[in-house]
Amino acid sequence: MAENKYDVGNGIHRVPLWRIAGFTLNNTATNLYLFMMNFIAYYINGWVGLGVVLAGSFSMIMRIWDGVTDPFVGYMLDKTNGKFGKNRPYMIIGNIILFVTSFLMFYVTPSIPEGAARVFWFIFINAIYYLGYTAQCVVTKSAQSCLTNDPVQRPRFAIFDTIFNLILFMGGQMWVSSYLAPKYGGFTADIALYHELWRTLALISAVFTAIAVFSIWPKDNIKYFGTGEPVRVRFRDYWEVIKNNKAIQMLVLSASTDKLANAAKTSVITVIMYGIVVGNYALSGGFSLWTSIGNVVFVIILLGWFAGKYGQRQTMLLSSWVALIGNVLMALLWLFGNPRSFGLPGYDGFNGWTFFTIALLVLTIVTGGFQGVAGNIVIPMTADCADYETYRSGRYVPGLMGTLFSFVDKLVSSLAPFIASLLLAAIGFREKMPDVDTPYSPGLLYVGVFLTYGMMVIGLLFNVVCMQKYPLTKEKMDEIREKIAEIKAAHNG
Repeated sequence: MAENKYDVGNGIHRVPLWRIAGFTLNNTATNLYLFMMNFIAYYINGWVGLGVVLAGSFSMIMRIWDGVTDPFVGYMLDKTNGKFGKNRPYMIIGNIILFVTSFLMFYVTPSIPEGAARVFWFIFINAIYYLGYTAQCVVTKSAQSCLTNDPVQRPRFAIFDTIFNLILFMGGQMWVSSYLAPKYGGFTADIALYHELWRTLALISAVFTAIAVFSIWPKDNIKYFGTGEPVRVRFRDYWEVIKNNKAIQMLVLSASTDKLANAAKTSVITVIMYGIVVGNYALSGGFSLWTSIGNVVFVIILLGWFAGKYGQRQTMLLSSWVALIGNVLMALLWLFGNPRSFGLPGYDGFNGWTFFTIALLVLTIVTGGFQGVAGNIVIPMTADCADYETYRSGRYVPGLMGTLFSFVDKLVSSLAPFIASLLLAAIGFREKMPDVDTPYSPGLLYVGVFLTYGMMVIGLLFNVVCMQKYPLTKEKMDEIREKIAEIKAAHNG
């Protein structure tokens, strides 16, 4: 399965475009489970038996556990180089664990006696679930460095990732809001909603994982690992890398604050904004459909042209500035505009185009496009950080790069459900989550706007500051590739 014609010289190795697209589905496979777990607060509240704040605390604790496991999984991946490569075993094993534990979570939990036994069972299954999630997720970042190091090709992962995720979250939200929620009477009326959710998403995730494994197969080879030579990795080396690799420090801080903001926009917040403030939850899916095509156009232009010409750092900086301004304007629109006038053709209550609808559409298309670039380009940027570490110290530790990124990212983003639950409790929702039939109140609007737009503004401000100090410019990456190529040539000579 060798593809030597893609080793073009000058230290650059490429890959057919379809393999980049296929490998991107590994991230989509794990994001399917991420989408499924967006509804876990309702499940915990309705079938595990925890109140709103405790449900938020549980999600936070599990997210912290997820982060704590990252360095150990990354360490194991960095030491792995067997018959089946470095990355493929973790993709396969991770997805199997996700499949089995999520089945147990949704199908077996209600049969456990209510009370402490059910809660402890749910905690135990979740702990194993997140081990699988970590194992598969780490490959998305670690394999970037061996997939391709072409400065034009590398950002194309982010193009496919953005498109696939838009399709997933847009289509998924439409499916849930227009089909599942009406079919089962909301999120707490019938457990069959979660069974259908699991059957659909878990099967698609398994198929996507198989495609991703096949796509990365020829590049999951020591020839493409750093300098092409085996490197002994010790756990104590990690501190030296963390202390001296400024690129990964700045990238982690930038991306983790974005992730915190994104994690705050849970399914509960979508219900608040569209089901309660607007008064028509089905519009949330339709709105995604209207805006996603425009988002993709911006992503393709910026990642397909701008990132290749000016580098990933400059692309992240530009995208963050535009998205920051857009989020401020959308927050003001919701607070001072008329959300009740929002409507779309084909949905109940549409009485023509209003200022609120048009303004929200335009701002969401532009802002969402640039925000998608800022959010998705961090994955190929992690590969740049891995190359920088090889250039700086001679170590090839993509597992460390990926899991260090994920470790801080998850610790920070773990606060999101807890913050959301505290804010909801502060306005009176202590025992039960707001649902589509909850009456409107100004407090719900303020909480919804802050968690949807306010936290994102904070995250994007971190992006702007961190990217000013991020050292991997386009010119620096050219220097890094040349240095690694010289080391490889010396080894092979």
